[in-house]
Amino acid sequence: MNENEKKLAIITGAARGIGLATAFLFEEHGFKVAIVDKDKKEIDNLSFENKDIKKFCYDISDSDHLDKMYNNILDWYNRIDVLVNNAGVADFGNIEDTNFKRWNEVMKTNLDGAFLCSQKAIKYLKKTNGNIINIASISGLRASTLRVAYGTSKAAVIQLTKQQAVELGEFGIRVNCIAPGPVKTKLAMSVHTKDIIEAYHDAIPLNRYGTEKEIANGIYFLASEKASYITGQVLAVDGGFEATGVGLPSLRKK
Repeated sequence: MNENEKKLAIITGAARGIGLATAFLFEEHGFKVAIVDKDKKEIDNLSFENKDIKKFCYDISDSDHLDKMYNNILDWYNRIDVLVNNAGVADFGNIEDTNFKRWNEVMKTNLDGAFLCSQKAIKYLKKTNGNIINIASISGLRASTLRVAYGTSKAAVIQLTKQQAVELGEFGIRVNCIAPGPVKTKLAMSVHTKDIIEAYHDAIPLNRYGTEKEIANGIYFLASEKASYITGQVLAVDGGFEATGVGLPSLRKK
């Protein structure tokens, strides 16, 4: 592909984990990739030999930051084809102890950030018939303990996806959502105890955690031409977790 014909993907929250795995996957498929993250330390630790990947340190929940971010990205490359709203924060606590500050911090990044980042990208995506992939969570599809802010924010991201798909479809812009299940990241493995891991394995039909690359594969599929007639959809990349009911560990052991 001619250098000037390459497509550009912007991936937020991409200094590590699923976002970084997704960035590498898009780059493998010939995209130019803008990696965005507000964590300066993590961003500074990244280095790329490939000139098709460039890092940008911005807070996507801050509207002023977004204006600067888009200006700088478009100075680097003059089109936008895919926006992956992956940036997110988690806060786990019971309802009574989740004060408004904690609630608002989660909403500001997970929901407001996805809304603002998408809104400012629309005029560019119209020119390329581009698409948006929002990253929600299995917690947006099914309730769980200690996730009142996180789960609610991700459920709102799912509804935001549908609203965007309905309104933007006439411009050729597709909008879809990925809802990851438990993923084997360094952070998850550092805090998940043996009991938690066993409980997840029992509840997941595939009996294991997913990998960052498996989530990235789902994101890339929805952004690709192979999904050209898919919009407004939620794809749970979760090993069957969302499909299950109450686990029956004793039966599985037999």
